[in-house]
Amino acid sequence: MTATTVVTGIGITAPNGLGTEEYWKATLDGRSGIGPVTRFDASPYPATLAGEVPGFVAEEHIPSRLMPQTDHMTRLALTAAAWAIDDAGVDAAALPEYGMGVVTAASGGAVEFGQRELQNLWSKGKEYVSAYQSFAWFYAVNTGQISIRHKMRGPSGVLLTEQAGGIDSLGHARRHIRKGIPLVVAGGVDAALCPWGWVPQLASGRMSTADDPARAFLPFSPDARGYVAGEGGAILVTEDAGSAGDRGARQIYGEIAGYAATLDPAPGTGRPPGLGRTARQALADAGLAPADIDVVFADAAGVPELDREEAEAITALFGPRAVPVTAPKTMTGRLLAGGAALDAATALLALRDGVIPPTVNVAAPATDFPLDLVTGSPREQDLRAALVLARGHGGFNAALVVRRHAATTDPASGRNH
Repeated sequence: MTATTVVTGIGITAPNGLGTEEYWKATLDGRSGIGPVTRFDASPYPATLAGEVPGFVAEEHIPSRLMPQTDHMTRLALTAAAWAIDDAGVDAAALPEYGMGVVTAASGGAVEFGQRELQNLWSKGKEYVSAYQSFAWFYAVNTGQISIRHKMRGPSGVLLTEQAGGIDSLGHARRHIRKGIPLVVAGGVDAALCPWGWVPQLASGRMSTADDPARAFLPFSPDARGYVAGEGGAILVTEDAGSAGDRGARQIYGEIAGYAATLDPAPGTGRPPGLGRTARQALADAGLAPADIDVVFADAAGVPELDREEAEAITALFGPRAVPVTAPKTMTGRLLAGGAALDAATALLALRDGVIPPTVNVAAPATDFPLDLVTGSPREQDLRAALVLARGHGGFNAALVVRRHAATTDPASGRNH
């Protein structure tokens, strides 16, 4: 139970960048991917903005035989997974099939695929429903397709905790690695930008109905009015540190040092929400104190009462304005099961380069939120460890601590490289 889990590869498909370095450059430049919905006619709905992945041509990344049996979501996930595996320098064919697993997060599954087939069923008849509907919509489809494509037959699974899922998948991957599995592909990529995926989010009452992309998603701001939905996410290659060293991994982005998950108490119980407790447990799991954390990547719901809960949790743990807090998801929107995975990947890139990306469009946090929110432009800072927070609809809380791994630290300067 003491194996160290490290991240050796990252693949990103995000609304403000296709590919890890393109995304990272856009994020440091403060370029947002939020704009009017184009994937369907959103004009009949009160929310009309989204973070869509631009320039993605599936045929350039996905074999033709997979096109009829995959949804846009799965095509993005397969692409991110292939990039992550390539980034890690992993030759899957040269490794034992049962020594590699896959764990991804999901929210509603491939709802765009399911919507189309239901429309065919009720408008044309059962003969027009694709046989691939039997699995293409399913929550576990990303895990299954990644596993099949790369012949990764070890322990696998899917976590269904909405926004918290991206962190939960990494925590679950670490659990497999501690049990002796050398490599687990983990993370989350989601895409629910269709009416069937849109309506349930509207029903939550938490979506922003603003029509100005620069004013729609403003977490911690006095002008916060909900969140903007997005698509995409990140897939990461996690490995046992020893195994990664034995195969000569080309880089180690960082170590998954701590993880915890909780569920909020039922409404009306009077008990406090669980996010603060989750963060404390993740730090304890990592063996770190609050002073060891150099930056917090916030869940950043953009809903005033949820922002207040998160601000209180951060302040209770670190003290008022005692740690930099950022929410680069203001450039992508909230990506459902892909959001926390992208935040984890972003935190690792921040550790690598010693820079905290900004929370764009938010001039300053509300005066009663005593946060050191990084706004405007990136902040250069020597970073040792980051705390990533996420909450999923239904009361799910997850926290992840990532820190520099010894192999990534220059002993002369102490900085990451």
